[in-house]
Amino acid sequence: MKIETNLETINLVGKQKEKENWKFRSYLKNLDIRSNELDKIVHKINDEVTSQIDCTKCANCCKVNYPVLDEKDIAKFTSNLNMSIKEFKSAYLIISNDEKDKYNFNSMPCPFLIDNKCNNYANRPEDCESYPHLTKDKFIFRLMGVIEYYSICPIVFNVYERLKKVLWRRDWKKSIKS
Repeated sequence: MKIETNLETINLVGKQKEKENWKFRSYLKNLDIRSNELDKIVHKINDEVTSQIDCTKCANCCKVNYPVLDEKDIAKFTSNLNMSIKEFKSAYLIISNDEKDKYNFNSMPCPFLIDNKCNNYANRPEDCESYPHLTKDKFIFRLMGVIEYYSICPIVFNVYERLKKVLWRRDWKKSIKS
């Protein structure tokens, strides 16, 4: 299966398949499969897809997402920036509206993104390091994020499309048309 990396195409297909993606999410939620079995399938597909995608050709995640940082992330990130944590927070962070005692960068794209690469990659926050979160266990509980990232991340797009093919069911296929 061809890997799609064109962001315009991914965004367009995301709009076209929005209803289908939500139906597939519902299908997965009701699928008679154990969470760890689904994780194995997703991890295998993710490994296949990520081996064919160079994130530095895209870096869209760093252009459109606001990663969540905690105090540990901030201490790690600032460890080689020649600035204090207080200065870093003041210059680059805002308090997160979504999570207590957490922060987000105050601008997009990420202020540390240069030529599609993080200039502090070795010290990047956990949220950045684990993005797009497909290697984590309990995939079934992160489907809202998958739907959210489907139109912005080539990895998520391709993994979700392949997952549809692997788990395709005649009854599900019929339900999409209704």
